[in-house]
Amino acid sequence: NTSAAGFGCLEPLQVLALPMEDVYHTHWSMTGREIPDYASTWVDVYLPGRNLILLSKTAVFCALNDIHAVALGPLKTNRFADSSLAFFSGLRKVVELGLSTKLEILTPFSEKDKHEILRLGRDLPLELTFSCLNPIENRHCGACNKCAERIEAFGEAGIPDRTVYHDRDFAVRRSEDN
Repeated sequence: NTSAAGFGCLEPLQVLALPMEDVYHTHWSMTGREIPDYASTWVDVYLPGRNLILLSKTAVFCALNDIHAVALGPLKTNRFADSSLAFFSGLRKVVELGLSTKLEILTPFSEKDKHEILRLGRDLPLELTFSCLNPIENRHCGACNKCAERIEAFGEAGIPDRTVYHDRDFAVRRSEDN
């Protein structure tokens, strides 16, 4: 909902289908089993080639629709190779060679931590953002790795967390522990 965030100038969201069962068939992201929980590490959430896959289809869509920039939100804490500035720079070159078009890949948050981003957006409806690995009934689960990061970042930022969590009691206990 672009009007809720005060961005009435945005075009409607375009959803690109990208089924990945044939590649990630046994991965937790496909099976829903062994989803990285609150205590898991960043290595546990790894999805090999995630940004390469997402940007490849996006680049073709952009080339066909005369779009010359795309933005992603990797953070400073993202340690995966396909979230590095070198990767994005190289991919820009590949897109230009493969599609005969320029595509700027913007990563405005790559030098910031999640709590810094929350502070920047403190006046926005942050409860409308989504970062859960195991959504339940269209809500954050409150118990996965990404919910943990979210809860901790709100605490570090000193901003009230108005996120609706499926397991709010668990999320609140975790928040109080930090």
